[in-house]
Amino acid sequence: MRRVGEHPLWVGTARDARDMRAVHDAGIEAVVDLAMMCPPATPTRELVYLRFPLVDGAGNPPWLLSAAVWAVSNLLWHGVPTLVACDGGMSRSLAIATRAIGTVSPSAPPDDYLRLVAGDGPADVHPVLWAEIIRCTDSVNEPQYRPRD
Repeated sequence: MRRVGEHPLWVGTARDARDMRAVHDAGIEAVVDLAMMCPPATPTRELVYLRFPLVDGAGNPPWLLSAAVWAVSNLLWHGVPTLVACDGGMSRSLAIATRAIGTVSPSAPPDDYLRLVAGDGPADVHPVLWAEIIRCTDSVNEPQYRPRD
């Protein structure tokens, strides 16, 4: 689990999201779990737990990608210490965290934020996943109600 710059945001693995002692020791108040292949975590009562089961690559519904980004964005906007976690902590968590930072403070191109979030830790963001996240959130300034067909 590693902190992203000065943001109240950490990226990590599914194992990190299930280590409640480490989560609480870091002062994290919300966990966003993106690990589709792992069973859901068992959070403590006071911890906010959001699960968006994503695959690492193509095939995620746009609404699910958008929901994950907006959830993390909203937590960041409110200053809630948040852990975003996926299976290996190198693709989905980085991509969703990156896009969330970019929506909260859109002053640089998305790829610049990706370099910030990846930092000096392991990173292997799937290019198709990244393109789909950008595509489904690029034209949206704020979430709007749109009925599903």
